[in-house]
Amino acid sequence: MLLQGILRISYKWKSARRSCLSLSRSLHVDSPPQQPTLHSSYVHGTSSVSLLPLTVSQALESVTQRWPEREALVCVEDGVRKTFAQFHQDVDRLAAGLLALGLKPGDRVGVWGPNSYEWILSQFATAKAGMILVSLNPAYQMKEVEFTLKKVQCKAVICPSSFKTQKFSEILRSLCPEIGTSSKTHIQSSRLPDLRMVILMDSVQPGMLHFQDAMEAGESRHHRELMDLQSKLTCDDPINIQFTSGTTGNPKGACLSHHNIVNNAYFVGLRMGYDWRPEVRVCTPVPFYHCFGSVVGGMCLATHGITLVFPSKGYDSQANLKAIQKERCNIVYGTPTMHTDMLNQRDLHTFDLSSVEGGIMGGAPCPPEIMRRLRAEMNMKEITVIYGTTENSPATFLGFPLDVDELKLNTIGCIMPHTEAKVVDPVTGVTVPLGASGELLIRGSCVMLEYWEDEAKTREVIGKDRWYRTGDIASLNSKGYCAIEGRIKDLIIRGGENIYPAEIEQFLFTHPKVKEVQVVGVRDERLGEQVCACITLKDGKSCTQQEIQSFCKGQISYFKIPHYVMFLDSFPLTPSGKIKKMVLKDNMEKQLGLQ
Repeated sequence: MLLQGILRISYKWKSARRSCLSLSRSLHVDSPPQQPTLHSSYVHGTSSVSLLPLTVSQALESVTQRWPEREALVCVEDGVRKTFAQFHQDVDRLAAGLLALGLKPGDRVGVWGPNSYEWILSQFATAKAGMILVSLNPAYQMKEVEFTLKKVQCKAVICPSSFKTQKFSEILRSLCPEIGTSSKTHIQSSRLPDLRMVILMDSVQPGMLHFQDAMEAGESRHHRELMDLQSKLTCDDPINIQFTSGTTGNPKGACLSHHNIVNNAYFVGLRMGYDWRPEVRVCTPVPFYHCFGSVVGGMCLATHGITLVFPSKGYDSQANLKAIQKERCNIVYGTPTMHTDMLNQRDLHTFDLSSVEGGIMGGAPCPPEIMRRLRAEMNMKEITVIYGTTENSPATFLGFPLDVDELKLNTIGCIMPHTEAKVVDPVTGVTVPLGASGELLIRGSCVMLEYWEDEAKTREVIGKDRWYRTGDIASLNSKGYCAIEGRIKDLIIRGGENIYPAEIEQFLFTHPKVKEVQVVGVRDERLGEQVCACITLKDGKSCTQQEIQSFCKGQISYFKIPHYVMFLDSFPLTPSGKIKKMVLKDNMEKQLGLQ
């Protein structure tokens, strides 16, 4: 009754607001809120909209009751189309099946593979069964898989047998040769003592269950058990473990609750206007093993009833454009690299992209030139930048679709509702004056519960006051918009001058020949460090160090002009696609003979 009451109030409020908004585009929900001018580097995202006290399953049930026949998911490559009613039914079947196979609430279940219907179905089924989803990077090799499965004591792994060159089932058999001789639901492994079963999405193999086995395992008693379980689950229960990329040392498992991800998605959707748009069809190429995909994608489906369109299992720019055209997507998700790849398709102009209204860009800083081109060439008039971390569920700052260009191009958006942020001196912890640079700290409903069973690492980033240290250098303007200037560990100190690589990177990206650029500090006997720009060029272009340095003169301070310019074919990457700056720095010092 409480849930129904909450939803009735919510729907009445939304209906009233839609009526008001239809009067004038100027009263758009995505117009920036009226807020007092800031006087220090602290901002609080006040809101007249309450947080939702819902579990993932309750959120999905509410949108299913409201829009049973609306399309929830379209997996273009596999030809899968599911309405909310059909998806909800499949979620119940798989959740009951997992219980029937012997898994229990609280058990960790790893999902390992590219985007697919089985992936998102597993996300919601584990949530309904009270299990904790462990998002595993599909690029993980044997050592990484062994570490993560052991770290969280995974009881089951759901994966395809293979994808492209990655042989998931072979890796698991190498780790657990006992699979061939054990019961399918009771593997006894010396290297992975907690693992009990492997569920393959796409094939039948000895010692491993097939996905359909799990779908069909549940009997009426298991469905009753599933329904009884719903009254025992709370929104504060842990629901998802997301591993950080581990650029320095082993990955850490950020543990998120229902409350974390349901509300993060809910308020992202409100800011994007998902609650009033007649139809929201989102092209979703971002991977689901990241928060961007599973929360801003999957959980927005459950909180706002949007339709997710998966163009392909693996990232494919052509597939994205075809999906936007065929499925009439009006919102496009992606990282700056994904958007850049679409813009660089030679046949871009041949696609009908008239349905596109806007999108969300996250995962890395966006060069202003890419933002301009997206608006001009792909019709993304309401493109917004999102910022956050896995540990913050993920969104903490997000632009408004109708923000002015200055804010879109130069900031990561405005503070999210029910979230606090402050910028402090990294050494003293004192809040810096408005507009000054320092470390960005976050507090609020978005902050993770902990790093899974790692109290020491948790204490390093979350204080007793619950402020989370992002490690990012940032500044706030008087309206609560934030600019990211770099990472604390990336800071270059040249002869006493503090230099933030992101500032130089954004400037160099405006050079017409530059495709991608990363700036690192390399050793210098006299000055301590020198600026080194690592550049990949656009196809068919050639360039020299002198040309880049001349481009900088008179445009940026002399001490920020790269002393070294190195032209590369590619950058060293983590399995999740982030650039390994420390490895890049090391490589450059070796090439330059500075070690």
